[in-house]
Amino acid sequence: MAVKAVARYMRISPRKARVVADLIRGKDLEEALRILALSSKGGAKVIEKVVKSAVANAEVSPDIEDVDALYVKAICVDGGPMWKRIRPRAMGRAYLVRKRTSHITVVLDERRYEG
Repeated sequence: MAVKAVARYMRISPRKARVVADLIRGKDLEEALRILALSSKGGAKVIEKVVKSAVANAEVSPDIEDVDALYVKAICVDGGPMWKRIRPRAMGRAYLVRKRTSHITVVLDERRYEG
């Protein structure tokens, strides 16, 4: 049975977070955490926090028997609401600055080994 964790309104653009999410999709849990710890991308710390939250959810879930057999079944980065700010420019004009946010969903599941 799968467990999930959701982080909403994270202050990183979805485009930047998806680059990191693609690195760990389908990987075993240990390997995914290792990749996130060694990555220099800004979204790695945010996504690592969500993955660790999903692991904590798995530890208390009665459906998960072996936490060591978990893998990243799905990871989804959706756009959240944008904070709109005004940037003054020359000759009395103004530019709109969009500060983007993300909703990050991580789904972990157990690998079933038949044998």
